[in-house]
Amino acid sequence: MTGDAVPLLLIGCGKMGGALLAGWLSRGLASDNITIVEPAADLASAIRAKHGVTVVAAAAELPVDLRPAALVFAVKPQMMDEVVPHFRRFVENGAWALSIAAGTTIGSVQNRLGPEAAIVRAMPNTPAAIARGITALCANHKVTAGERQAAEALVAAVGDVVWIDDETLMDVVTAVSGSGPAYVFLMIEALAEAGRMNGLPADIAERLAEATVAGAGELALVSDEAAGQLRRNVTSPGGTTEAALNVLMAADGLPALLERAVEAAIRRGRELGG
Repeated sequence: MTGDAVPLLLIGCGKMGGALLAGWLSRGLASDNITIVEPAADLASAIRAKHGVTVVAAAAELPVDLRPAALVFAVKPQMMDEVVPHFRRFVENGAWALSIAAGTTIGSVQNRLGPEAAIVRAMPNTPAAIARGITALCANHKVTAGERQAAEALVAAVGDVVWIDDETLMDVVTAVSGSGPAYVFLMIEALAEAGRMNGLPADIAERLAEATVAGAGELALVSDEAAGQLRRNVTSPGGTTEAALNVLMAADGLPALLERAVEAAIRRGRELGG
């Protein structure tokens, strides 16, 4: 973490906010540089006890002299209208904002924070919970180079980071990486069920499927070879893998299914975003 990233005001500390908080603290950000707004009393109490950070229930309870460098909105998209306007005063005092509300555009956040607001929009995914996520970032023209660096440092605490210049592509990012873990979990389910249907005990089939997908993903991540080459490395001519791939790579097979799935997610994302 860099000095540009502190002090922070984190609004919402559920699963994604909690993952970010844990990542920041693990990277050396001092707990007294973080203030959290979390209305759920039980969750707020647990956060205080575990991390020793300041937690309040609402914006009205924040000290009048608080001057955060950045606001991080980690609330559900449907809560943004209700929550965000309460923090406009911090933007007017120089804070920039990072929003991880899925489907919520930069323009929508700017309407709630004011025309001069510097805003970075983020699309993380659920592996952030174990610091193995990937987050796409997109910024408006008000965001400075230093604020871009700070935003990247904040989300790098939970995984890899990419920047998108065209905000309209965030719907594609959401369809590929935001929703993508669900596709992979479905593959694990389907692979385990195929093993069970062909005689494997259910627990062994599940372990084999989980470890295979996790291991193959890790290999793809660390290898210098592209995924296509890694696939070819496993495939012996005339062998069992080739027989299976002939089914999966048929005209109506996995590539075509995933293309349609991603397109469906993009369409839905655009509908939800208005």
